[in-house]
Amino acid sequence: MLRAAGVGSGDEVIVPAYGNAEVAEAVVLAGAMPVFADIDPLTYCLSPVAVDAVTTSRTAAVVVVHRFGNQADTAALHTLGRRNGFLVLEHRETDASHDGSAQRRAYTTYLNGRLTGVITPGGNAPHSDQYVVRVPGNGRPDRDAFARAVRARGVDCHVPVKTPLHRTPKYWRDVDLPETERAADETLALPVDASLTRRELQRIVSACNSLGGLLQPAF
Repeated sequence: MLRAAGVGSGDEVIVPAYGNAEVAEAVVLAGAMPVFADIDPLTYCLSPVAVDAVTTSRTAAVVVVHRFGNQADTAALHTLGRRNGFLVLEHRETDASHDGSAQRRAYTTYLNGRLTGVITPGGNAPHSDQYVVRVPGNGRPDRDAFARAVRARGVDCHVPVKTPLHRTPKYWRDVDLPETERAADETLALPVDASLTRRELQRIVSACNSLGGLLQPAF
């Protein structure tokens, strides 16, 4: 898409640093420079305000990644694009198939209503097989300790983005992306695939709710 749009040497392309190394790599392969902007803390997608803050006269495009079933604010980004003369290209994560989507939504609603001790994604019930919660930190690796404890109770879980791209050796940038870094430190993906049984859902709730003490402030 970048090459077809005429993006190349000397151009800058704004991308998220929260995951999707293949997007930044595509920018490099096109001969352009990836520029990282911060994300919206609710959707984990590029923040239009953050994009506006890093736009320059060399900005040729923005690559929007729709994440965890959430949609980026493309209307606001297209408005910025028209104002500043850059393209808005969309990239969707490989997501769940539509088979069982109604079941996943039901599971998401069930978990949203019963989980305590973690910050749930809310009532929007996105179409995704990654149910991403936040385990807020307080100076300790709470999310990692939480994940280990949940796994020990028989619940599969994983960290969706371990290190933001701007903190990796290949794409290191001395930039301030607080929401991106906070999301990388706090997010944890719990399973909501359609094969889950009611007992497995109850195990997820029981395991997570029993660990609420990990979220207490450290004195």
